[in-house]
Amino acid sequence: MRTWQVEHRKRTRHLIELGGLVVKAGIVDLTGDDRVIIYGALIWIAEKLRGDHREQARAIWSVKGKHAFGIDVEPLGGS
Repeated sequence: MRTWQVEHRKRTRHLIELGGLVVKAGIVDLTGDDRVIIYGALIWIAEKLRGDHREQARAIWSVKGKHAFGIDVEPLGGS
């Protein structure tokens, strides 16, 4: 298999996994599979990550994601 084919398959798998996260989070059902709303929400997330409260958003979303995946997490703020 050629290098470009391997890279193409890796990219395809990555994109499928990301799409799976959108479905797993319930976004598709909650928006009625409205691509405009989903894309707008992703743009909003990107804006948050570019903003002044980037680290706070990342911390909150990381805890939520770990909790959803069943990964042990330390509550925000420590303890």
